Amino acid sequence: MIIDGHSLAFRAFYALPVDSFQTQSGQHTNAIHGFIAMLINLLGNERPDALAVAFDISRHSFRTEEYPEYKGTRGETPPEFKGQVPLLQEALHAMGIRTLEKENFEADDILATLATRGADAGYRVLVVSGDRDTIQLVDDRITLLYPSKQGVSELTRYDAEKVMERYGIRPEQYPEIAALVGETSDNLPGIPRVGEKTAVKWITQFGSLEEILRRQDEIGGKVGESLREHAHLAERNRRLNRLVRDVELDVTLDELKRGEIDMGAVQQVFARLEFRTLLQRVGKLAGAEVPAGGAASATASLVPQRPEAKNLIDEELGDWLDKADHPAVLIREADSGYEVGIATPDSSVLFHWIPGGRDYALFEQWLASDASKLFFDAKQQIATARRAGAQIGGIGGDLLLAAWLLRPATAEKSIAEAVFRFLGEQVPEGDPNQLVPDEGSVADAAALAWYVARAHAAATERFQSRTIEIYRDIELPLVPVLAALEERGVEIDLPLFEAHHAELTARVADLAQQAFAAIGREVNLSSPKQLQEVLFDELDMPKTRKTKSGYTTDAAALAELQAKKPHPFLDALLAHRDANKLRQMVETLIKAVQQDGRIHTTFVQTGASTGRLASTDPNLQNIPVRSEEGRRIREGFIHAPDYETLMTADYSQIEMRIMAHLSGDAGLIEAFNEGEDLHRFVGARIFGVTPEEVTSEMRSKVKAMSYGLAYGLSAFGLSKQLGISGAEAKQLMVDYFERFGGVRDYLRSVVDQAKRDTFTETIFGRRRPFPDLASPNRVLRENAERAALNSPIQGSAADIIKRAMIQVERRMREADLRSRMLLQIHDELMFEVAEGEWDALEAIVREEMAGAAELSVPLEVQVGHGSNWNAAAH
Repeated sequence: MIIDGHSLAFRAFYALPVDSFQTQSGQHTNAIHGFIAMLINLLGNERPDALAVAFDISRHSFRTEEYPEYKGTRGETPPEFKGQVPLLQEALHAMGIRTLEKENFEADDILATLATRGADAGYRVLVVSGDRDTIQLVDDRITLLYPSKQGVSELTRYDAEKVMERYGIRPEQYPEIAALVGETSDNLPGIPRVGEKTAVKWITQFGSLEEILRRQDEIGGKVGESLREHAHLAERNRRLNRLVRDVELDVTLDELKRGEIDMGAVQQVFARLEFRTLLQRVGKLAGAEVPAGGAASATASLVPQRPEAKNLIDEELGDWLDKADHPAVLIREADSGYEVGIATPDSSVLFHWIPGGRDYALFEQWLASDASKLFFDAKQQIATARRAGAQIGGIGGDLLLAAWLLRPATAEKSIAEAVFRFLGEQVPEGDPNQLVPDEGSVADAAALAWYVARAHAAATERFQSRTIEIYRDIELPLVPVLAALEERGVEIDLPLFEAHHAELTARVADLAQQAFAAIGREVNLSSPKQLQEVLFDELDMPKTRKTKSGYTTDAAALAELQAKKPHPFLDALLAHRDANKLRQMVETLIKAVQQDGRIHTTFVQTGASTGRLASTDPNLQNIPVRSEEGRRIREGFIHAPDYETLMTADYSQIEMRIMAHLSGDAGLIEAFNEGEDLHRFVGARIFGVTPEEVTSEMRSKVKAMSYGLAYGLSAFGLSKQLGISGAEAKQLMVDYFERFGGVRDYLRSVVDQAKRDTFTETIFGRRRPFPDLASPNRVLRENAERAALNSPIQGSAADIIKRAMIQVERRMREADLRSRMLLQIHDELMFEVAEGEWDALEAIVREEMAGAAELSVPLEVQVGHGSNWNAAAH
């Protein structure tokens, strides 16, 4: 088997999305991934005895010496492709596959030479190439595998019969057809007016290109005139598309015989490329074809021997735990109890834990103690232990969080993924299609704990700058706080929710009827296709933004359409969408109410690249606050009967305060330090009036611009948001920056710095990588610039509220308060207040939230209370 390396790598590059295959360092890998995936399939299906992959050294060859324009129409190599070929060659070498290059020749010539040698030596030869010139190689012993589509997943098998079926000629005649017709991809123009059918007819009639040219006078008509005028093109094309079959290669066929797959080398290369599933597939290939012990011995040289797990109980287990240094713990439910694995890099224990039994009393004490322990997803482990009636203390590390801090955009979701990333090793996971896994094919809890202990050490070694402080002082201490919030949940007024849901259901049905009445028929209001027919065909509305399926019917586009060309159908449709969205939200909340009458959301600590928490199952951070309907939903969140009230506390204008601190702008700092209304203060400066003369309209414009600037809002975006002209919006921004130059300078510098560093950093040192800042793709680069602009601000706000949560929870516990923290909603905290504890709790909350960061401006905290979430607003 002889493979055209560049040809197939380019096809793989264009078949797989560039952005989906990128390492932490920013190296694109889609061409490598696609090529190796194709190669694994080929090796499994064809099982060749000998194998080589040929590559072009450059675009220069003996062909460009004769015809400098040869392949001259091909564009520049995409920057994302550059650098992938050497890595691909490295991976191939690790797999025991020879790669070949030859100065002044193309890969096709190497293929032709080896194919000819192989056929002469009695081999059955497979040529794998996406270049049609290789069709000429096909004969009784040589078969071409040609990609049938843009990618490399489907290969068409061309033998002599298939070539005749497709082109109507013998394989060796194909380059003569190409000489007459020309090859666009090679920038070889053919005879004008001569297409494939004409060329095939001539070859069939005359037998060869040489004979056609010798008897060209016999061909009449315009096409004959064209042939006679441009015959030199066909002669040149034939010289250039003839593959060289006797290139001097410093290799014998025996040297191309399949070598052993060096799994150790493969692991190292694939770990850098962050290929996990491909490693599994290569491992299976090696297991089938490598001599006994070959792959295992190569792997063993890199991977430490996993210690045999001991089964200990009582004092023996207690003694082992006392001696264990920062062990990793994994607890998972098993038949009538729990499987527990505890491991250090050189020792491990595995046992079946039935909670409450005397045999494991010392383990339960140790688990609840402050002794340092490592976990993967410690919050989930706390919940598992809680179901067993046990507590977890001493969270000294969490591999899930460590991995996320290093690469927040694409954090690993499983132990196996993290282990592969940090150790380059494969965790035994078994075959998901196998009902009864083979013994040893699935890792037990002790093995998983052993992997976690080692991968955690490897991950934390990669921490840079102050990342260790974010990990140690913010993320790890926050884990038990979030676990407590999830366990507590929040009380729900279920009858109120059910009544609201019934009302919204009726309103949705009524609005649907109004929409149908406006057009005289019923349609599916959720179907973009049917809405397009109504809006753009029946009602002849102006076209919205074009999409693959027609024109967009999203909410923003329809709202803009309604402003341009109002219609009763659009009124009803937009109102129907809003009401239906609220109905679905209330329905989700009703379904989430558990037997204790409370909703227990899940806080996702790794849910955002900025560091902000996410809420899921259900999402309690997306309940509307500015609309009346949203406030009605919030009325359904209440305090438990044995508590006095709800308290909410949030930061006032925290992002603008962080902006003032980071930019050092004297004007903003003055406004906050003097307790001024920020937007009125800024408005007075911009519009040249006194603060008292700033109208509500002026204030709204300034507020929109102040927040918008921090998110990369353009003058065009500001004009659309405020409904003003582009010129007015631009002037507004100019006036703003003239008076608040520190903000202008900061916004410029933050992106420039991020481009140099390829990451942004919060006040506390949290890093967020932005590899796309160096992308040649303009859209990706500009998106990264906008995200980088706000990342330090939003990330700092996330750090501050997390620090506040940790300290508030600690102070409440120290004061032995019965009151409890229930929710975090971005910059807001919610508490259930026990009778008689309001003053003590308010003092703690105000003090710890205001003191969560030392900024050049004060952190102002607003506090409210009430019987429900809406009433507690401030």
